[in-house]
Amino acid sequence: MDLHLTDKTALVTGSTAGIGLAIAKSLATEGASVYVNGRTHERVTTAIHQIRQHCPRAILFPFVADLSQAEEVRKVESQVQNIDILVNNLGYYEPKEFGDITDDDWLKMFNVNVMSGVRLSRYYLPKMLAQNWGRLIFISSESAIAIPGEMIHYGMSKTAQLAISRGLAQLTTGTNVTVNSILPGPTRSEGVEQFLANIAIQQNKTVAQIETEFFKNVRPNSLINRFISVDEVANLVTYIASPLAAATNGAALRVEGGLVNSVF
Repeated sequence: MDLHLTDKTALVTGSTAGIGLAIAKSLATEGASVYVNGRTHERVTTAIHQIRQHCPRAILFPFVADLSQAEEVRKVESQVQNIDILVNNLGYYEPKEFGDITDDDWLKMFNVNVMSGVRLSRYYLPKMLAQNWGRLIFISSESAIAIPGEMIHYGMSKTAQLAISRGLAQLTTGTNVTVNSILPGPTRSEGVEQFLANIAIQQNKTVAQIETEFFKNVRPNSLINRFISVDEVANLVTYIASPLAAATNGAALRVEGGLVNSVF
């Protein structure tokens, strides 16, 4: 299927690893020009090399900036002025008991996961509305609607993204700009791979055994009983970023393996 992205330019925040890297690769493979973002030149250069190994003709631009910092967002104005697609992927998670989550922990989680996307959307949405075409996409999580007790502050940040996404979508009424959220479930990112490997060593088990136990004991509602691949998340994001998804706006789209036990 041709997703008609060859004349589009995208910025994917936090795109040097995991879901962000997979999204950048997928968009580039479909012909979009992609700004690859990370905090260091080394990580951005490595990510671009990885994408080009998969897609030698990819049109890629490095954008080195820590977009969790308000002052760093100002680099956007000089380096990445006009884009058609913004994927607010930057974020992190942190398992922590509620009583141990400090005020600074709460504020950091909100600043990185929520405010990074708010600041960039505040800059790019008016430009998209002016050109009457654009895609704003927030990478949220199933934790936004199934708050994990082991990291409530993370769930809070992901729920906030849903509210912001839906509110911004209402500002696009009658235009060719859309704003949507994507809700991945437990995903086999590099961090999760390492976590599984460490647990397997500690418990003298295989990674496959640890994965089976995780979905039996920790996420028993999953209908696929496995971790989602980063490419499976990227596939949905790439479609939503395309002109073919013009009728999808203000939505919270799940790619979580049926983990959330709800029809809505």
